[in-house]
Amino acid sequence: MSTLVLELRQGDLLVVNGAPLRFRNRARVELTSRARFLFGKQIMEAAAANTPARRFYFALQTAYVGRDEEREHALEIARDIALAARDAAASPQVQELLDSAIIAAERDECYQALKLARRLMQHEDAPPGAASAAEPGR
Repeated sequence: MSTLVLELRQGDLLVVNGAPLRFRNRARVELTSRARFLFGKQIMEAAAANTPARRFYFALQTAYVGRDEEREHALEIARDIALAARDAAASPQVQELLDSAIIAAERDECYQALKLARRLMQHEDAPPGAASAAEPGR
């Protein structure tokens, strides 16, 4: 793996391998080995998981950067949410996003799964009848 450099501002939160780190001042961080991490707006607080798509994202987030003992259970929760949402979804695009996100998470490609879950949140937030951000190619 090549080195990944992150520029973080004062107050930013970075979660690395389940450990939350809050920056007291501006910092430049280099990750020199493989790590599970999220930072900034990618991190969802539990209280914000108040819709089906957001609960799905939060479960995937926990499966990705949660503590070791949380990760498998969180993936099970994500599977359950995806199954219920898939059954309720009329949109083939939403069903495809759910399926693709779960497949990615099961392959330990959780960052990709989270990207797909963010598209589901955009779809959920779109006004009825609007062009969906969840449609393929967007």
